[in-house]
Amino acid sequence: MADQLSKLSPGSPQEPVPFGKYFLLGLIARGGMAEVYRAVAPEAKEQLTAIKCMRPQLARERRFVEMFIREGKLALLLEHENIVRTLEIGRSEGRYFITMEYISGRDLTQLLRRCQEMSRRIPVPHAIYIASKVCRGLHYAHTRRDSEGRLLNVVNRDVSPSNVRLSYEGDVKILDFGIAQAMLKFTSEIGILKGKFSYMSPEQIRGMPVDARTDIFSTGILLHEMLTTEKLFRGDSEFDLMEKVRSAVVSPPSKFNRRVKADLDAIVLKALAREPADRFQTCAELADGLEELLATYGFLQEELKVFLRQMFPAEHTKEREEVAACLAADLGEDRSGPPTGVESQAQRASPEPGAPEVARHPSAAEEHAEPMASNRLLMWVILVAAIAIAATAVVILLLRGA
Repeated sequence: MADQLSKLSPGSPQEPVPFGKYFLLGLIARGGMAEVYRAVAPEAKEQLTAIKCMRPQLARERRFVEMFIREGKLALLLEHENIVRTLEIGRSEGRYFITMEYISGRDLTQLLRRCQEMSRRIPVPHAIYIASKVCRGLHYAHTRRDSEGRLLNVVNRDVSPSNVRLSYEGDVKILDFGIAQAMLKFTSEIGILKGKFSYMSPEQIRGMPVDARTDIFSTGILLHEMLTTEKLFRGDSEFDLMEKVRSAVVSPPSKFNRRVKADLDAIVLKALAREPADRFQTCAELADGLEELLATYGFLQEELKVFLRQMFPAEHTKEREEVAACLAADLGEDRSGPPTGVESQAQRASPEPGAPEVARHPSAAEEHAEPMASNRLLMWVILVAAIAIAATAVVILLLRGA
């Protein structure tokens, strides 16, 4: 089973590969936690999507699957212009997956790396703009309520450059909101939090309860690194790195970039205060301060669009051609149909009392019930069989004794 799961064909625009109700059109990225593919559904062929498939070895951990599903249900509720939209979460061919809107562009990690390679910096107004949009997306999630008006108490806990997507049109979106929480919980348990400590808050490192202000601290790290093109927290070992985050001793970005003015220094340092009570208390408050400062630059979103295309000219051209090929792919009229290996549950079961509603994708909210129900049935079959065998053995012993 594991061997079959590991051989999922990525497909291509020339050779689309069926995957549930979708067709895979090529691999975007592969990491230790998941693989991401371009995909399209025949009923919405004009809409390119990104499908993130959980790696097979992680699917063997029931706790992780449950977290993945739970956080995925949450992500389905978050609809904001600065959060990448989650469209569906499910299971097909033994693989758990999430379907997201496809954003043509680069993530912030790639932009920072390109700036280092070219000995350039992200212009100050661009950095302010990106951080302000991240704040707007975070504030929406922090204040999101369910259908009955109850606060969901969402905290991202994983605001990092790899989770900020910049489109070639100048959009800024938080990637994998909700799913990131499940990933972080699981990776912290198995000890592979590589790169994550650098973007945690002091209270998060100390294992203390966190609230929205932990995301404010992480956003402050992003802003500091965009202004300086340098990692804010680094260490020779994980312990050394964690100690630096705990102490939160931060130099103003103007020390590294003379274009940073005193008022921006003050905003960054307040966001990076060691004690949550000394920071901005909401992301909206931080966004307001950044946007007020941004207004003095007369910045337009078009400027981020132009800058990103200038920094990645070859990549932009290549992706534009690949997207066009994907949208023109021949899926064949007889290829569409019910999802392979996915049972539709749109008509079954109601959500748990108090659980977030997933009105647009009801089947996603129930997808995890199938494997757990099968496991319980199997356990009962084994138990009954064991009792029957034991009873037979007792009868045989009694007959022999007689």
